[in-house]
Amino acid sequence: MTDARPAGMHRFANPNQFLRLASVLLPWCAGLTVLLLGSGLYLGLFVSPPDYQQGESVRIMYVHVPAAWMALFVYTFMAMASAAALIWKHPLSDLAAKAAAPLGAGFTLIALVTGSLWGKPMWGTWWVWDARLTSVLILFFLYLGHIALTNAFDDPARGARAAAVLALVGFVNVPIIKFSVDWWNTLHQPASVLRLGGPSIDASMLWPLLLMGLAFTFYFFTLLLLRLRSEIAARKARALRLAMTAR
Repeated sequence: MTDARPAGMHRFANPNQFLRLASVLLPWCAGLTVLLLGSGLYLGLFVSPPDYQQGESVRIMYVHVPAAWMALFVYTFMAMASAAALIWKHPLSDLAAKAAAPLGAGFTLIALVTGSLWGKPMWGTWWVWDARLTSVLILFFLYLGHIALTNAFDDPARGARAAAVLALVGFVNVPIIKFSVDWWNTLHQPASVLRLGGPSIDASMLWPLLLMGLAFTFYFFTLLLLRLRSEIAARKARALRLAMTAR
């Protein structure tokens, strides 16, 4: 019987081989995180100009927007890992989704909090139940649901399967968040970076924003690799305990 997994996935199905790869990637991801985060914060806080309408409060954008990007990116990553776990039975995919879920929840919470801080001076209120804000709040609850389901069963495999199904079903919320400003009348402005015709934001603000986006991305992969190493070690320890108990 042939293995239906793609060759690239099969290559890193062995945890030991993945750990060797992680040991190589981890210093690079951590170093790039520090470099990009420092550069992005310096340009965003000290070099980029204040907005002609929003003034200095626009600088919240350099944390809020990358956090919102990562909230969607991490959930997409989880959905892909869940699909790989359910379809190809990749042994590390469920661990990758489990490791990513708290990180995605953290990014989503940062996006919600900084959005409220930004919205108060701009809109005159901390919160409104518009399509974008409500769908992001639902995304946060999906992350929490994934974490809860993963740990809800005595059998880790059952928890992983239930969480994987939730991740795939909940993925429908990702395009809703992305296109909510186009489909409904919301307080959020339309996309100004990822849009047809190119970014509408000035380069003095665009570059710090992109640097912060990359910094958040490498920060995610740094923490993901660390958490995956811990999850693999915990799985090995659990298997060893079970083997000793069975004797």
